[in-house]
Amino acid sequence: MPVLHDHVIVPTLGACRYPAPLQATVPEAARVPAEILQAGEGAVGADSASFELAGPRPRLFFDPARTRAGIVTCGGLCPGLNNVIRSLFLALRHTYGVPEVLGFCGGYRGLDPRYGGEPLVLTPERVRDIHHLGGTILGTSRGPVDVGVAIEHLMRRQVSVLFTVGGDGTQRGAHALHREAARRGYPLAVVGVPKTIDNDICFVSRTFGYLTAVEEAARVLAGAHAEAHSVANGISLVKLMGRQAGFIAAGAAIASQDVNFVLVPEVPFVLEGPHGFLAALERRVRARGHAVVVVAEGAGQDLLGTDPTARDASGNPVLGDIGPVLRGRIAAHCASVALPVVLRYFDPSYVIRSRPANAEDAILCDFYARHAVHAAMAGKTDLVIGLVHDVFVHVPIALLLERQPKRLAPEGMIWQGVLATTGQPARFA
Repeated sequence: MPVLHDHVIVPTLGACRYPAPLQATVPEAARVPAEILQAGEGAVGADSASFELAGPRPRLFFDPARTRAGIVTCGGLCPGLNNVIRSLFLALRHTYGVPEVLGFCGGYRGLDPRYGGEPLVLTPERVRDIHHLGGTILGTSRGPVDVGVAIEHLMRRQVSVLFTVGGDGTQRGAHALHREAARRGYPLAVVGVPKTIDNDICFVSRTFGYLTAVEEAARVLAGAHAEAHSVANGISLVKLMGRQAGFIAAGAAIASQDVNFVLVPEVPFVLEGPHGFLAALERRVRARGHAVVVVAEGAGQDLLGTDPTARDASGNPVLGDIGPVLRGRIAAHCASVALPVVLRYFDPSYVIRSRPANAEDAILCDFYARHAVHAAMAGKTDLVIGLVHDVFVHVPIALLLERQPKRLAPEGMIWQGVLATTGQPARFA
């Protein structure tokens, strides 16, 4: 039998007494191994932790007719937020018959009546076209909420199900809300939908919005390549999202096939010296007459003297802006070696993250949302919907928070694909 970590057991609010409206349901005992291939032994699934399989349960904890649900969206924008809101509402209304769904506005601030104002009462008319729009109709913010005030607010409004759409910081807040509700004996199902455009949440192989971001970034790279290729010694420098993980920069470069250098947080680099990045860029421009460079926003922080202990309102590291610094260093180096260049700088981050979801992400949003609704109605709580081996699972938030976020592996397939398409050295040292 698999050896299970205690945290892999998802908390539940109690016995399920109400019949589910769906005929096809998932047995409670169904589980998905965290790892399907283990090096050395060649075993599949042996002695591996496993997760609950997500999906509709045969019986419900909540009586749908007496259930009121709430939704909150937190953190930075990401393609697909409105899709998630819409699919949550439609699954609650059409699948389970939940009569009222509230959208709390302005992120976690919306759970504090002193700042959030009145929540939106979601209706079919209100959500009808929102999946065609970028952003979130509920608004968003960064930072925590007073959990005591938030739970009192949810109790007064008789909200029994809360969906938290966001990344690590958001789910850390969801965990705190769950614990405070449990301390007060209030049966509140808190279910997270994982959201990060950087695709760096553990136990989530692909977050919604990531592929849209890659697609939009690839369009920017096409323009950057045209700019660089159309002038003598043209250099296009494009800064993309990726605070601590380089998945967007790497994915966009592979999709584009027109990028010559990719710099990401997971692979340290030096600028100066015969084997540094600037010398490699100079050689490329002298040989081919142009170059396209992609840098993730979190790359090269050691070169900027950034305070590693500084944190923003959501608990994320405060980054220096590598883009303008790298642009200046490139210009200075080229001038010092008498290489005249035409240097263009692109920072499309806010444009990319505010785009509507593409078809692939729209489908993913719907799947995440419906699995979150199934889990909540069955009384499961303090969990995030995960995606492992292309199967949706229940991941306890406590387990998610104790793990390091997902990172791009320098020896992995994605980074090796970057090296193959760009021809750049494995490291600039």
